[in-house]
Amino acid sequence: MPGSLDRRDFLRVGATGLAAGLAAEALAQGAAPLRLAVIGTGGRGTGLLQVALTFPGLEVPALCDIHEGRLNNAIAVVRAARGSDPAGYSRGPLDYRRLLERDDVDAVLIATPMQLHGRMAIDALRAGKHVLSEVAAAMTIEECWGLVRAERASGKTYMMAENCCYYAQNLAVRNMAEAGAFGEFTYAECGYVHDCRSLAFEADGSLTWRGELGRDHPGNVYPTHSLGPVAQWLGINRTDRFVSLTAAATRTGSLQRHAAQRFGGDSPQARMEFALADSNSALIRTEKGVVIDLRFDMYSARPHPSTTYYTLQGLTGSYADTGRQQEVWLEGRSPRYEWEPLAPYAAEYQHDLWRQHGAEASQSGHGGADYFVIQQFLEAVRAGKPSPIPAADAAGWSCIIPLSAASIRAGGAPQEVPDFTA
Repeated sequence: MPGSLDRRDFLRVGATGLAAGLAAEALAQGAAPLRLAVIGTGGRGTGLLQVALTFPGLEVPALCDIHEGRLNNAIAVVRAARGSDPAGYSRGPLDYRRLLERDDVDAVLIATPMQLHGRMAIDALRAGKHVLSEVAAAMTIEECWGLVRAERASGKTYMMAENCCYYAQNLAVRNMAEAGAFGEFTYAECGYVHDCRSLAFEADGSLTWRGELGRDHPGNVYPTHSLGPVAQWLGINRTDRFVSLTAAATRTGSLQRHAAQRFGGDSPQARMEFALADSNSALIRTEKGVVIDLRFDMYSARPHPSTTYYTLQGLTGSYADTGRQQEVWLEGRSPRYEWEPLAPYAAEYQHDLWRQHGAEASQSGHGGADYFVIQQFLEAVRAGKPSPIPAADAAGWSCIIPLSAASIRAGGAPQEVPDFTA
């Protein structure tokens, strides 16, 4: 934006005590401040807050978390970066609504447990705030539609903070797909396979929010890390759309075994029943006849080089990311009928975001992807640009949660995917 500080200069300063001065300089050059509040200041929310505070012209007037320790830690982060304390809200699970009444809040970052994202985002949009929400966007079809309608009615920017869409290799593959390097698409495969058994219980044996997800939901409860990049490669909600899915689940057992080993075979934890199976898969069909094989597994005892994997198949090319390596084959370009490393193509098709901001991004978490989540949201709000991941996309990717559960409960019966662009 005109008059903004060069990001490299800002990050190179390093000392957080100078951040307030740099922000003031940006404002003196004519950049309007953006006033961002954070709802949910655990590890994820505070991590994104720290990234946001590296951008000049951003103020943080308020923070909210029901855990005072986490809230006070986040307040200290803002104090170190900006020299003043934001207001804190911690009176209970609905205190965020009091924060939303503030006139000095333009936008909110929602980083609470996933079960709360949809309701909080809808409330924030209705209160006239721009919203950056952690994944997934919503848990039910009703929340998905509520999110889409609230975004339309408010005229505010909504963005889902799906950081996997901003990995350098995923953006390069997106450029390749949009350039036609793979030809017309026929198939994709993706999955989130992450051993989260140790994250299901608190030290005292009570369930964490992840554990509560497993207790209550039988479907794919975390689809967007794997599905988001694939949906962008396939042009979902642009040139194609999801139309139906069918899902199946394995037996359950790994989490109970973990609980017995951790808390004892006769413990209440070992006797808990969980709806979520060790692994489940959904087959998603698109309007153009592409089939997506989507896997979810967060309980199996299994080492993982990465939590996500991807495959993309077109008429004239293929891509595969196993988590250990990325490979590609392109008809007419690959020298032999065999896989070759993605790296040369990634350099050729490097996305402008990484070309322009790679140095700054590499200093943030998740391989630099967290930087772009914040940067793209701020740019959309300040410049009035379309959201990179608007409510219709967020709803389309997140509705896999209730639809996969419904299919599993119905013995694999197909479920229609709503058209959230309608």
